[in-house]
Amino acid sequence: MLAIINVNIVLLDSIIFDGTLLVSEGRIASFGRGDAVSVPENARIYDGKGAYLAPGLVDIHSHAGGTHWFHKQPEHAAEVHLSGGVTSICPALYFNLTKNEYLSAIRLIREASVRGAGRIIRGIYLEGPYLNPKFGCDAENNQWAGSIRKEEYLPIIEEAAGFINVVCLAPEREGIHGFVDDVKQIIPDARLAVAHSEASPQEIEALIPRGLCIATHHTNATGDRIKYPECRGVCVDEAVNFNRDIYAELICDERGIHVDPYMLRLIRKIKGDDRLILISDACVFDGPIPPGYEGVSDINFDHVGEIAGSKLTLNRACLNMMRHTGAGICDIFRFASTNPARAIGLESRGEIRLGAVADLILVDHRMNVHKVFLEGVEHGER
Repeated sequence: MLAIINVNIVLLDSIIFDGTLLVSEGRIASFGRGDAVSVPENARIYDGKGAYLAPGLVDIHSHAGGTHWFHKQPEHAAEVHLSGGVTSICPALYFNLTKNEYLSAIRLIREASVRGAGRIIRGIYLEGPYLNPKFGCDAENNQWAGSIRKEEYLPIIEEAAGFINVVCLAPEREGIHGFVDDVKQIIPDARLAVAHSEASPQEIEALIPRGLCIATHHTNATGDRIKYPECRGVCVDEAVNFNRDIYAELICDERGIHVDPYMLRLIRKIKGDDRLILISDACVFDGPIPPGYEGVSDINFDHVGEIAGSKLTLNRACLNMMRHTGAGICDIFRFASTNPARAIGLESRGEIRLGAVADLILVDHRMNVHKVFLEGVEHGER
């Protein structure tokens, strides 16, 4: 048994100061104020030295870690995120991959998920293939801008069966409902996400009963439908804000470029704290920095200077969210642990509670990660 003592335990809506938490067989066995928890004599003691003990971060949307693409070097990418406190991650595959590249990537990532840092991989986040070709970085390399063809996508869905969490799509694409039919037949519990889209609210809402419950990087790569020149139209962002069934992913960079700080606060007010998900959307692009972005260090740009995801790890995104919105430590772990875990069905992770998997991290007040535990085992132990 492991006893983590002298910690401030972060719960959904409260903090236990001067706490102790016990881990047995990889699960949380007990926790509470230090003077109220009986530590067995044979327990191994880990002194948290007053740090916050919180659930491991859950990043459901990341293409890379550091300089490593998940579809090329999944274990190396996973190690970067694990060091940043992420204990569950969904590698994202983009529309710039061909069918054969998708198939190879799924196999490679699945193999990596059973060893080393790759054990934090929980399944695939399929950001494509069928998004709106008007939106998104690296658009010139979109391999899927043509018609939706069953013979092209079906092998990908079949290969990913049992190892996929989220399938992104643009609801306005012609033939998308046939694609959804096949996805749900092969992977009934797959979550759908509206992504890179200019769909109407009605087109989005029609897919909610089919499992559409996530908005990919909310307010980024979305269009607008304006019926009258004098009036603001309603489109993806408005539909996501209106429908509580949809979780809103947010990329929270240091300068508030992906999502303006005022917009972050507005989305939080509308959606509520139980429907926000922080993501890294980490990528590896090295394009030219366009005018006005000098000194930006946590955003990527593609070869034409288009914003292309981030260089974030999720603990940095958490700090930025605190800075931009005033969110507290409990709020942050709701956004970056509990909500994403619930969104993709990781019922035993993302929260400190009795019986939950002991994926835990120790952090300070600025979200610097001091220690990571995977199923109660310190990262790096052998």
